[in-house]
Amino acid sequence: MNSPSVSEVPGAGTSAALEEVEKRVLWLSTAIIDHANRVRPNSSGLKVGGHQASSASMVSLMTALWFRHLQPEDRVSVKPHAGPVLHAINYLLGELDATYLTRLREFGGLQSYPSRAKDPDPVDYSTGSVGIGATAPIWGAISRRYVGSLDGGSGLGRQYSLLGDAELDEGAVWEAVLDHSVAELGEVVWIVDLNRQSLDRVVPNIAAGKLQGMFAAAGWQVITLKYGRLLQDLFDRPGGAQLRARLDEMTNPEYQRLLRCGAEELRRRLPGEGPDRDRIAELVAQLDDAVLVDAVANLGGHDLSALDQAFTAIDDTRPTVLFAYTIKGYGLATKGHPQNHSALLSEAEVRDLATRVGADLDQPWLPFEDGSPAQALCAATAQRLRRPGTVPQAPPALPSDFGRTPSGVATTQAALGRALLDLTRSAPEAARRVVTVSPDVSSSTNLGGWVNKVGVWSAGERRDWFADDRETILHWRENPTGQHIELGIAEVNLVSLLGELGATWSRWGQPLLPIGVLYDPFVERALEPWSYGIYAGGQSILVGTPSGVTLAPEGGAHQSIKTPSIGLEQPGCLSYEPAFAIDTEWTLLASMAKLGRPDGSSAYLRLSTRPVDQALAAVPADSAARERRRRQVVAGGYVLRRAETPVVALAAMGAVVPEALAAAARLEQVGIAADVICVTSPDLLYRAVRARQGHEAAEAWILEQVFPADRAVPLVTVLDGHPHTLAFLATINRVPTTALGVNGFGQSGSLDDVYRYHHLDADSIVRAALDLVG
Repeated sequence: MNSPSVSEVPGAGTSAALEEVEKRVLWLSTAIIDHANRVRPNSSGLKVGGHQASSASMVSLMTALWFRHLQPEDRVSVKPHAGPVLHAINYLLGELDATYLTRLREFGGLQSYPSRAKDPDPVDYSTGSVGIGATAPIWGAISRRYVGSLDGGSGLGRQYSLLGDAELDEGAVWEAVLDHSVAELGEVVWIVDLNRQSLDRVVPNIAAGKLQGMFAAAGWQVITLKYGRLLQDLFDRPGGAQLRARLDEMTNPEYQRLLRCGAEELRRRLPGEGPDRDRIAELVAQLDDAVLVDAVANLGGHDLSALDQAFTAIDDTRPTVLFAYTIKGYGLATKGHPQNHSALLSEAEVRDLATRVGADLDQPWLPFEDGSPAQALCAATAQRLRRPGTVPQAPPALPSDFGRTPSGVATTQAALGRALLDLTRSAPEAARRVVTVSPDVSSSTNLGGWVNKVGVWSAGERRDWFADDRETILHWRENPTGQHIELGIAEVNLVSLLGELGATWSRWGQPLLPIGVLYDPFVERALEPWSYGIYAGGQSILVGTPSGVTLAPEGGAHQSIKTPSIGLEQPGCLSYEPAFAIDTEWTLLASMAKLGRPDGSSAYLRLSTRPVDQALAAVPADSAARERRRRQVVAGGYVLRRAETPVVALAAMGAVVPEALAAAARLEQVGIAADVICVTSPDLLYRAVRARQGHEAAEAWILEQVFPADRAVPLVTVLDGHPHTLAFLATINRVPTTALGVNGFGQSGSLDDVYRYHHLDADSIVRAALDLVG
């Protein structure tokens, strides 16, 4: 694929096998997409899709990386649209059976984008959502270092990210680059496929210099690989300096247009209209047609020798970004076209490509001949990159109950910090696996005691200059053995790191118990990367606190409404919203017990800063009854107040449970007996409903204990969140219902004022119950 050079390149003969592999990778990645769209039967008529042009721009980069520089301990995040290139390389290395090459985007086949969880061949990082896969190796590097601080068993290795230049438009990229800890991660290497095209167009402005400056300002090594050997040779000739200046100053669209020109038109367009036109024209006139056409497209990202030099120049003492100029669709008939993003080659164009690279359209998956230099290179590379098997370590044993019954007035938020400290005493081995993460809110979310106990993790030791200040309550001891990671104010970074910390059990066989804490209203900021981390196999606990309109004085901007239903709807995740400290402890321990295992799950806990009298929990004193209560709490809910003959039931969740209890007492005074059900997880109750209907494999026993058919009565549901979250409970026994909750933006004020405004107060609950039974 490399363009012919004007002069003989020393050692070019030794690169012949690598160039042969490069051609085959281009062919295979293109043919995989071609087969899925043009050859495989498609009964639905829906577009299958794929990205031949986006894959082609990455072929040289990935060939040079895999077959020359990658080491077994390295990990690579491949840009989503280059997934076929990864599969082609894995096939050549013997890591993917040929039968899968015909199954791109087919059910059970190769995924649309690289997936650790779903693809049959090795994938280091799941990618797909733009920007998320790009930043994952940063958080993977921190996770690897953290695991290494436990036992040193995670090894070394670079964390590569292969991303498109259009991905640098994503805010998530810059939130990650600018985090204070990233400048210390010398193993992080980003390779930017700078093809100057986005999905719809050629990027109009020249942004490379600005981007390079932004990375340099953040402490990164910046390497720019713009031109290949052919152009570099031309630049050394008379008129070459002027040609280089002309290309450097040319807008992206004008350059891209040149890629679509033949030699005659290039001789007219390339010199331009500037004062150096004649000197450039003289140089161009000396070139034959084929060399001229190749020269215009001779960018560094397609030059194996230049790539080799760039990879060798990487400085492992700080993060590195390599800007590799490429052409979208390089080597294909669609090269450089502004609408080539999803364009597919015709059969004639594919057959022409096969002829040019020495492949066979009728037998597209033929391997290299045994004994050929290319086959030997593939075999040697496969041997070099073979990783030792990982034996997953079993997660640490966790208690299910600390045996303590909280008293007095407490909040569920404070119960989180207390439970973590209790864990250090009751189960120190498990506590050592806990790592907490916060976006600059550890003290305001009651993690201060935990942070003081375990210290703050950092890549190196930092002196605490306030250690001798007697008025300092939160001690910020930073060292490589700390267990709390403090990030900047960027929730996307938080959940992205959680996802990677939660994947260490499968990457290095070392399970962690990651817990991320952030203000609940900001869960929605981080929703997509959080979900993607779960999809990629990360298992962690996300704690949203404080939550809801219960955070009354903070006003509408800091009051979450939709987050309870987010927890209910998120795949791969359990959600809880406990009302009492003991419920927080039990649900936290149950959630931690599901981390770091093949059959595990993430969890989301929604906590509150509302002080609640813990006597209202009425925790049974009898050990058997206490265990029954604990099991119900973990399964989704329990009956907190049971009337002898109920007329109405009040199902409440979280901070508003005291209002439900007060309403039940007032209803009793007017002769209306009411059950009060404390819902701890609408998520698990909904799964139980679906299990009873035969729609999913889940346990349904909790429904019989909390909502028995013989006690079916009209139902009022109430929560500090959107009312539809609990509305489904009425379907369990098909009873009349009223759903109370928050369906408008919050207001500032006292708790009484805000609850009254949203109809969460005891008066509103009583009125709703009377309307149902009247």
